[in-house]
Amino acid sequence: MKIAIATEGRETSPLVSSKGRRSPYYLIFEDDNFLEAIKNPFISGSGGASYSVVYILSEKNIKKFMSGEVGKNMEEALKQRGIEFIKKDISPADKIIKEINK
Repeated sequence: MKIAIATEGRETSPLVSSKGRRSPYYLIFEDDNFLEAIKNPFISGSGGASYSVVYILSEKNIKKFMSGEVGKNMEEALKQRGIEFIKKDISPADKIIKEINK
């Protein structure tokens, strides 16, 4: 299963970002395997970031999305695309993946 984690950096151990739609990076994992880091092209700018980010994630076949927080629009967009949102405290992304795959 593919999981995306909103993070503050592109390595596998950065902290989870508290900003779901404006996170600097999204790390993509499948099971324990790190696949890629996606730089958020919507980190700044006007509205519509939630739907745009979720579209990118859905194109990558993401099934679960983890972040510190998401707003109402992003939560709705995730539901529409069948992506489960899991709220996570600020901790290293690689630690979260290990916990999930125990």
